[in-house]
Amino acid sequence: MLNRVLDQFNLKPLMISEVEDSHSSTVYKCGLLKGENVYIKIPYTKLKFQRELESYEILKGKVATPEVLDYWIGDEDCLGAFLLSELKGQPLTINCSTKVGYEVGVLQATLHSVQPPENKVLSGIKNEFSNWTQFIEKQFYSFAEDVKEVLDESLYNSAIERFKHMQEQLPLPDGPGFIHMDFRPANIIVDGETVSGIIDFESVRFGSTEIDFTKLYRDFLSYDTSLFDSFKEGYQSVRPLIDLEIVLPFYRFADAFNSIGWCKRRGIEKNKLFFEENIARLQQFLKFNSL
Repeated sequence: MLNRVLDQFNLKPLMISEVEDSHSSTVYKCGLLKGENVYIKIPYTKLKFQRELESYEILKGKVATPEVLDYWIGDEDCLGAFLLSELKGQPLTINCSTKVGYEVGVLQATLHSVQPPENKVLSGIKNEFSNWTQFIEKQFYSFAEDVKEVLDESLYNSAIERFKHMQEQLPLPDGPGFIHMDFRPANIIVDGETVSGIIDFESVRFGSTEIDFTKLYRDFLSYDTSLFDSFKEGYQSVRPLIDLEIVLPFYRFADAFNSIGWCKRRGIEKNKLFFEENIARLQQFLKFNSL
């Protein structure tokens, strides 16, 4: 399949390596003759391909993303592929300055400021905002079918009841805005003291911004209060920030639960560490909220 895609793009790289930490597509880094790098991305489903394609069209000139150098809609054997430019830098880590934290806030707020296009019919990206409660419930209960098979019955039942109770306490949703749904350090590229942009758009929606802070808090903001403060300052320089103290507990809880289901679907053994981390998170949430 890779050879067919290379032929399609008339590409003859000197070096090819598969990119790790890509869960919804196969991604290859290709080194070219003049030292330039490009990326080939092959989404796992046609829907993910269409979301990615529409995202680049919608975000062009508004949010920093890789440039689409070429794309192929695929055929009966391939669901489609992208040839993408390289964003200069490396994935975000917690070992960064408050300046970078500020720019991450600006990046996410700019993303959330993008509205559904008025004169364009989208076939991949859905606007879930008007049915936000149902969207969250559908996600949760879909993963619940998998979680039930691997979780202690009493813990599972407690989680279901906690979800219902916490969801009732949520404020009105904030949006509609462009939500990444996987806004985490691995998808944020940083070059020194500058945020280069955001990658990976297979899961995007238009919906409530509140869900998009969850993974960033889990993997980045929770480690350093100064980074969290600078992030909030950057975000608020673009648009108002919702009260995260109210919404984050619910979404962090739901994320831990859903992640357990995700591990069950993708294979617990090869995702063992992530599975165990989320079991521990879920137990902690339930323990804390029962006091």
